[in-house]
Amino acid sequence: METFLSDQELVSKIKDLASKKDAVILAHNYQRPEIQDIADYVGDSLGLSRQAASTDADIIIFCGVHFMAETAYILSPQKTVILPEIEAGCPMADMATAEQLKLKKNQHQEATVVTYVNSSAAVKAESDICCTSSNAVKVVESLNSDDILFVPDKNLGAYVAKQTGKNVILWDGFCPTHHHIRAGQILALIKEHPQAVFMAHPECTEEVLALANHIDSTSGMFSWAKQSDANEIIVGSEMGMLHRLQIENPNKIFYPASNQTICPNMKLITLDKVYDSLLKLEPKITVPEQIRLKALEAVDKMVKIG
Repeated sequence: METFLSDQELVSKIKDLASKKDAVILAHNYQRPEIQDIADYVGDSLGLSRQAASTDADIIIFCGVHFMAETAYILSPQKTVILPEIEAGCPMADMATAEQLKLKKNQHQEATVVTYVNSSAAVKAESDICCTSSNAVKVVESLNSDDILFVPDKNLGAYVAKQTGKNVILWDGFCPTHHHIRAGQILALIKEHPQAVFMAHPECTEEVLALANHIDSTSGMFSWAKQSDANEIIVGSEMGMLHRLQIENPNKIFYPASNQTICPNMKLITLDKVYDSLLKLEPKITVPEQIRLKALEAVDKMVKIG
């Protein structure tokens, strides 16, 4: 719905509505700058869902993509979870379905299924345990099994295999935004900015990660950028990261891996859509209870590991 209000008017109305309706607004690190600016909390997908679960708010407005809103519902089924743009999906999450995973599990019955949280609730429900990009290595190291079926990101899976030495069976999935960052692009940036260091997300390819001074999750990258002595940093992740990085480190310079490191799905959410979703409390995201409980079990196992 087009409101024909200025951004300033929209922000004021969004904040007023959120307060009246007891809603908490969450924004993923890849969201548009103006969406990050109106959020109560900005962060990564699981961290935001856990943050929302700990608040007293009755309504969660999740500015992210579909699987993230599902995760929020998995952790807080008593709350109303709203995704302002129902078409905001995740190509990587769509690369693995529950039916496909069931077939793969039959082919590798000896393997423990480790599923990246960037996946649907139905896929999580078919998994032994979940992981995030920050704890994937720790989760896999904690398992008794030496055979791991890693779903759905082959790049994160390959990174985990290298770090743990375990037999990691890779699913043929990937994040297009990270997967299409090329080593040549990074080498050109390093040549152009010789004082810069390069930090990369483990969803990048092995060739790109080989060039990184630091590899970490989105949350880890924010922490590392603050602590690093470097004044110039090349960011091997989605461009939305640069907004918060620059706010938190005003005296440092950040360069995107390329001007194409954009997740189009994350950018579907606008101030108009957030306002409209608060007005109508739609579109609601829910998960069937049987799937929710099984997915929650896989997430809880991960949380206990840390």
